[in-house]
Amino acid sequence: MTRSVLAQETVFALRETIARMEGKALPALAAAEAEHVADGKGESPSRLPMAVTALDEALEGGLPLDAITEIRSLGFRHAGAASGFALSLTARLQHAGPETGPVLWISDRMARGEAGLPYAPGLKAFGLDSARFYHALPQRLEDALWLAEAALSSGIFAATLLEVHGNPAPFGLTESRRLSLRAKAAGRPLLLIRHAGEEEASSALFRFLAEPAPALERRLPDGSMLGGSIGHPVFRLTLEKSRIPAPLCLDLEWNPHDRQFFALPHGLVSRGRAVPASQPAAHSGTLLSAPFDRPGAPASMGSVVAFERAS
Repeated sequence: MTRSVLAQETVFALRETIARMEGKALPALAAAEAEHVADGKGESPSRLPMAVTALDEALEGGLPLDAITEIRSLGFRHAGAASGFALSLTARLQHAGPETGPVLWISDRMARGEAGLPYAPGLKAFGLDSARFYHALPQRLEDALWLAEAALSSGIFAATLLEVHGNPAPFGLTESRRLSLRAKAAGRPLLLIRHAGEEEASSALFRFLAEPAPALERRLPDGSMLGGSIGHPVFRLTLEKSRIPAPLCLDLEWNPHDRQFFALPHGLVSRGRAVPASQPAAHSGTLLSAPFDRPGAPASMGSVVAFERAS
């Protein structure tokens, strides 16, 4: 890259940052959207509804099908939550979205070294079509970014997932903008999974913080708990980047059999106050105890009885 081109990209990145801070439309994204409309592909970004009212309202209709959606975790200890939520979205895209093509998961070397590799039987049990799931293992992050651009431009894949570690220098605002333009032009979604990453400026339309949450207890019709049962995955989500004035926080249960999200019965937390859930959970039950920073409180002791000392 020549010095003049590098300077131009730097100026453009600064303009994008200022525009986002001021809440204005970005020049590059506005131009891509105008080109999208001129090509007759639609007048507004297409969405895939999540069937959870509060979430769909925050996402302006649902998951965007022609943009970047970022999902980050606080650390690799939460990599399962971030990857699981991304795979849940992918399963909905495969079976409920307008495009039913294959899915491509791209893992950079650092991310797969810590988070591991996808497991085919597990993908199937999670609600995905493993026969149409492809996994790429580039050795360099630059190759992963190039592959993501090529996958989006091809229009073959119903969804492309890009898994990265942290906030690497080769993947900044400029690279994010290039991927966003590719997604917009092709009308295909990109799910960016950022493990152990910090919040940073990017061209992602929405950004989630994904954390694990307790599963629901499974109970029999007589009210007794089903022994040895494992509940469906539950994700504690914070919508960090959107157009709503304050973050949306909610717990969602994923039912892989119905490929459907359900808001938990204890309600949603939005803009600092509790509001009722828009619909019941997939199964009835109560939440397991989950102390914040320590094991459960010790049981209180009973009465103390003094015994005579044995002779």
